[in-house]
Amino acid sequence: MSTRVWIWLLSLSVLWGGSFFFAKVALVELQPLTVVFCRVALAALALNVVLVMAGRPLFRRGTPWRSFAAMGMLNNLVPFGLIFWGQTQIASGLASILNATTPLFSLLVGHFIAREERIGGLKFGALLLGLGGVAVLMGPRVFIAAPDIAGQLACLGAALSYAFAGVYGRRFSRVGVAPLDAAAGQVTASAMLILPIMLMVDRPWELPAPPSFPTWSALMGLALLSTALAYVLYFRILAVAGPTNLLLVTFLIPVTAIGLGALVLGERLQPQQFAGRLLIGLAQVLIDGRQPRFLSLAE
Repeated sequence: MSTRVWIWLLSLSVLWGGSFFFAKVALVELQPLTVVFCRVALAALALNVVLVMAGRPLFRRGTPWRSFAAMGMLNNLVPFGLIFWGQTQIASGLASILNATTPLFSLLVGHFIAREERIGGLKFGALLLGLGGVAVLMGPRVFIAAPDIAGQLACLGAALSYAFAGVYGRRFSRVGVAPLDAAAGQVTASAMLILPIMLMVDRPWELPAPPSFPTWSALMGLALLSTALAYVLYFRILAVAGPTNLLLVTFLIPVTAIGLGALVLGERLQPQQFAGRLLIGLAQVLIDGRQPRFLSLAE
């Protein structure tokens, strides 16, 4: 990849790593689906303003709303909802580590669903290594119906949804949808889809008090930085460098999330959670394919 794409990738990792911090702050006062709606609705508003100013409004004839809705479900509604609910049970840094399993699920989706890349010997070993990392991270408590285990499973479900989104999202570059249009389209469709669900489930008008300034600040950071700007970078990298290179971002997201969680929120992860992250990280290295030559020859 070029230096420019590497800069985009590093920037995206910081933006998405920060989303776990912003969400944790917002969830102190708001319900998960309300945070999901605010995230996608505010991002949709910002991106649509940019599109109107650029002279190509999203609401025009020929806009692929079905594709945007499908991408919004896979890349926004399902994973955001699962992660935000999970973060009511577990630390933001731990949620980011579990999110880093996305390449493992992408490997399975690519093999069984997309049938674009078969799992060879080395990548099969990487898959087992990554699953072992998840087992170490969760520990024997996985057999106990504890809230933190349910939260961890929710974050794994989000990673699976992201894997399907990565495969589905390739169609936008193939049909010539610009990154800004794709980003605006999916969050706009997501906002319209989640609104009635949020109103029925969370009933935000029953909040005991209006959201505080820290909560609004977190929502703005989540929507404008970690969603609007991040998705423009996401689709640009996807179009220029492809899904395999894009998955490199999952290496770096936990660095920002764990750092902010420790420095600002006072979160502390357990040793087995760091051990599980190490195994997942090693699996990511093997899946990525940029391993040393002697490992490539082993395949």
